[in-house]
Amino acid sequence: MNEFKPGLEGVVAFETEIAEPDREGGSLRYRGVDIEELVGSYPFERVWGLLVDERFEPGLPAAAEYQGGGLSGNTPADLQAVTARFGAEWKLQKLIDISDDEAREDLRRLSAQFISIAAQSARLADGQTDRVDHSLVEQGKSTAERFLLEWRGEADPKHVRALDTYWICTAEHGLNASTFVARIVASTGADCAAALSSAVGALSGPLHGGAPARVLPMLDAAAESGDPETYVNDLIERGERLMGFGHRVYRAEDPRARLLKGTSKELGAPRYDVAEKLEQAALVALRKKSPDRPLETNVEFWSAVVLDVADVPPQLAPAMFA
Repeated sequence: MNEFKPGLEGVVAFETEIAEPDREGGSLRYRGVDIEELVGSYPFERVWGLLVDERFEPGLPAAAEYQGGGLSGNTPADLQAVTARFGAEWKLQKLIDISDDEAREDLRRLSAQFISIAAQSARLADGQTDRVDHSLVEQGKSTAERFLLEWRGEADPKHVRALDTYWICTAEHGLNASTFVARIVASTGADCAAALSSAVGALSGPLHGGAPARVLPMLDAAAESGDPETYVNDLIERGERLMGFGHRVYRAEDPRARLLKGTSKELGAPRYDVAEKLEQAALVALRKKSPDRPLETNVEFWSAVVLDVADVPPQLAPAMFA
């Protein structure tokens, strides 16, 4: 008899050799390299190369300026819509008809263009209708710096580091929702643009790429209450979701959360103190509620705090994940 598995828990749908999360030990490796060795040692674009090409060089190329139209300032929607159009505009061949190397080249072009589209859309969301001169953008030394330059016309080093760390920590994790959707679409033989566009659609959901956006209001409410412990207990008592805790894979601490927390502290995150107090209160309450299966802090909790360092507004969280 077939058995229903909520969230596909325990179901092996695909195989991957890219990400290796250690369920019990609280570690995560990309192509055999622990992410703790990557953060601070390699920029995101080199880690992208490791994930896609199995080598750091040449990595993700600098983005060509997006010169098309149709941007609305709703960045997740813009990424999804524009990426879908590239299949026809660039005359991309179907994945079933091309080699792995050709597919990687399509992915490289699309991923690089993502950066420019997201930056320009975020700029529109800020009410800026002019574009930053691309000669300034090209002066950026990393993907994160170029993104911030194209978005704001300036790139604070703290913001660059916060964004770079976040992108590395969330670059790959096996079969999360967006990857699952992309692989399903790719398995039909559709082109790379269709697969990526579908993934962005999944990322726009508040329980996936949008999850960090739900953390900041929770932190602000805890700070306003003046008593994070009571605030957390009241949330649990009312049966409300405590955003940023629990993960289907990790039974130990999420290593990405650990890295992002450390970066938040080093960069002087404005919400660090209240986040740490709420985290400790939540862990105590959750262990008391479910001693046999305690929930630990997940990546979304400290992602929200790190993105806040870079002044990324909550509505942009899904686009940053993309």
